[in-house]
Amino acid sequence: MPAIFDRLFRGHRTDSRILIFFLATAASAFLSLRLGSEIMEGESFAIDRVVLEGLRTSADRAIPIGPYWVEQAMRDITALGGVTILTLLTALTAAYLLASRKAGTALFLIAAIAGGAIVSSILKAGYARPRPELVPHLVEVHSTSFPSGHAMNSAITYLTLGVLLARSETDRRVRIFLMSVAIGLTLTIGMSRVYLGVHWPSDVVAGWCVGACWAALCSLAARALQRSRTIEQPTEKH
Repeated sequence: MPAIFDRLFRGHRTDSRILIFFLATAASAFLSLRLGSEIMEGESFAIDRVVLEGLRTSADRAIPIGPYWVEQAMRDITALGGVTILTLLTALTAAYLLASRKAGTALFLIAAIAGGAIVSSILKAGYARPRPELVPHLVEVHSTSFPSGHAMNSAITYLTLGVLLARSETDRRVRIFLMSVAIGLTLTIGMSRVYLGVHWPSDVVAGWCVGACWAALCSLAARALQRSRTIEQPTEKH
């Protein structure tokens, strides 16, 4: 079995392996969640309900579990997946790439992240799933629920940026660190949406899955464009 995986991942960079592993994990978790939701007591999305209710105190569903500062921390964390922060981060990274004379990579980055945001909006409009009303929302929301835009767009943005930054590093440990930070931010932002009561867990896991898939496709596209010299080559090639 190890020999099979060695042949499967041979030629892939460390950051690509981590991204593929995260995508596979997110996809498996989503399928497990859907199946579990449908078979528990014959009630659709039963796990969703259990998780949301479990994150609130039994005496008052408007009060989340944990110390008082956790709620504020979750509000701050969830902002990292908002449109304003992600747009600003993308713009600053693109400006850095332009200053580094990597205009092709900058344009690719903008197109990849903007394209993912459009896909997210289309999916939301297509499913039109209402927000959970099982518990009071702790932040204001206006759009539909499935998939979670914060989870999906943060996966697209942070994972894509993580891959691009990792490819500019020669130290394997630094590449692992960058991809770990990107995945950690993506997971934490998604979990904050459930804690704040504005998304079902299945919304968030679906957002992770689709966002990671989009980032993986963009990574493959970037690699192909680099090989054809359409965009700039990474610092190191394997």
